[in-house]
Amino acid sequence: MRLFAAVRPPELALDHLERALSGVSVLADAGGVRWSAPENLHLTIGFFGEVPQGAVGELVEGLDEVAARAPTFTLSLRGSGVFGSRTLWIGAGAEVEQMVRLAADVRAVGEQVSRFRDERPRMRPHLTIGRVLPGGTSRGRRAPRIPVEVDHLVRALAVYQGPEWTVDELLLESSVPGAGRGGGPRYETVRRMALAAVAG
Repeated sequence: MRLFAAVRPPELALDHLERALSGVSVLADAGGVRWSAPENLHLTIGFFGEVPQGAVGELVEGLDEVAARAPTFTLSLRGSGVFGSRTLWIGAGAEVEQMVRLAADVRAVGEQVSRFRDERPRMRPHLTIGRVLPGGTSRGRRAPRIPVEVDHLVRALAVYQGPEWTVDELLLESSVPGAGRGGGPRYETVRRMALAAVAG
């Protein structure tokens, strides 16, 4: 089972983001962006890869322990950017350092249980909003191959600031590649884990 831990923004935050995207997404039309399905929007806390069925219970137990001692914290969606000239993202604001600490604890559990080590650099907490499709116009020979229209979109969203919300649960989710809308992944919640109610 392909598993990861995540935080999902509430409807309030996602509605606010949708309104912002609808106002600027026309900029990316010519650049060719495949937008993420709304039901897939999340901020990844830790990726565990393929976890054997027999190890899922141990992983859940370890994550339950992490969640039980982790304080709640506030987040907001803020700013934007592109990873690898292809992945469009919205960043996170507010108590991001709390999320980073939670992510470190979550990944440590994953490495211990599944022996999987996520070597991908986690440059910053983010929510993936879309993928740039190949074939767009680039800005120049030496510049990253980001279509001009997408570059304008990212610049327009650089000042985006969404409402804050309280993160009070950690989700363990499964990912089934190619089984979701438009051939994307399908995510299903395996377990919800409440964070500690009071910061220590």
